Amino acid sequence: MAAEDADRVSEAEEARAERLDEDDRLKPEFVEAVREALQEDAETDVRDLVEPLHPADIADLFEILPREDRPALARGIADLMSGEVISEMNDYVRDDLLESLPPDAVAGIAEQLETDDAVALIEDLDASDQAAVLAEMGPEDRAAIESALSFPEESAGRLMQRDLVAVPEHISIGDLIDYMRENADLTTEFWEVFVVDPTHRPVGSVQLSWILRTPRGVAIADVMKRDQTLIPADLDQEEVALRFQKYALISAAVVDKAGRLIGQITADDVAHIIQEEAGEDTLLLSGAGEGDINEPIRTSYSQRVRWLIANLGTALVASLIIAAFGAAIEQLVALAILMPVVASIGGNAGTQTMAVSVRALAMNQLTRSNTSRVIWREMRVALLNGITVAALIGAATAAIFTPMLGVVIAAAVVLNIITAGMAGVLVPVIFDRLDQDPAVASSVFVTIITDSMGFFAFLGLAVASGLVG
Repeated sequence: MAAEDADRVSEAEEARAERLDEDDRLKPEFVEAVREALQEDAETDVRDLVEPLHPADIADLFEILPREDRPALARGIADLMSGEVISEMNDYVRDDLLESLPPDAVAGIAEQLETDDAVALIEDLDASDQAAVLAEMGPEDRAAIESALSFPEESAGRLMQRDLVAVPEHISIGDLIDYMRENADLTTEFWEVFVVDPTHRPVGSVQLSWILRTPRGVAIADVMKRDQTLIPADLDQEEVALRFQKYALISAAVVDKAGRLIGQITADDVAHIIQEEAGEDTLLLSGAGEGDINEPIRTSYSQRVRWLIANLGTALVASLIIAAFGAAIEQLVALAILMPVVASIGGNAGTQTMAVSVRALAMNQLTRSNTSRVIWREMRVALLNGITVAALIGAATAAIFTPMLGVVIAAAVVLNIITAGMAGVLVPVIFDRLDQDPAVASSVFVTIITDSMGFFAFLGLAVASGLVG
């Protein structure tokens, strides 16, 4: 028996090695073999190729294949299209695939999933498609999903799982163990048991490790942890992730406005949030929208072009400042050579500070209580950076051109980096105070400030110093 098990493990490892590289990515030759089988309508071959893959790898295969090949793949591996595969898919790929499936098929997939994953599957469908899918679901599953959809998007209510274990505080550890053993309908994935009062408000929790190590006769009330972090159902998912990180939570109870227990959020749900939010802020800072390579070209175009047009406006403002000093530039060509240096250094300094500030706001490290201290800190960092860079560029300019021009560009660099440091903090903070996402438009405003200040400081100091008339 052991030899047979070893042979099966060996075969599985060989099959995995044929399909995945050392970084657990699908090999190009394997993807090409699947495409060839699809083009030849060899559904049996397709299934034999895909069957050994993990559901997450099957989801990756859908994302890698061209859009036109995905429906054929879904038909060829229909029995492998579990809810786990669908939940692992990229949103755009998943939505595109679901549109090709009848409502009863989508409902069947949704019923296999945890409530939070089922909600993620259905929430992006059109209202008519949502209604058709929900109509095909069982009453209990439909009610749970409709309840979740009543909460705001990206809230704890959408994220939470309805399946949990909750017991009254008057029972003993032995009663709890018997209850969990005898109740076949309990969820199979949980790390703690929630203790509730007669009105179903959570009053404590008991970790599974405590249950296993406590004598049967001990009352739940004597071992439960009364101090717990409760998550309001309407709390934004980013705030949920921060609470999990701050308090090192594995799971947490979700409560409604009346304080009643209605669900739980677990660490695996939060891991997805952290990944999504981190990537989202990075892309928003660059003006790339969602930045998904699977999103429609028209969507990518509309999300990116508006920020390019905004940047065009900032460039025109900077051009007007340069035009105001046109006569000075004509007298000293070196000014035109060195202007981009001042603006570029200021822009990079502003981007550094802005990235730090946006992250600090997202992590609740930058608040109303410490804004002035953070601004003063970044100003000191900017001053040190400005002096260091100014000394280098000033010395080089003095050696190549004239000492006075070296002094002018050094002073301009210091002024611009200090301005960039202040803008990099103030612009995101102002957006945050206005209840706007500081990652969305901060880069545009910081760019216009650093570019304009860089050109104005350099050219203005050149004129004021007498380098040009």
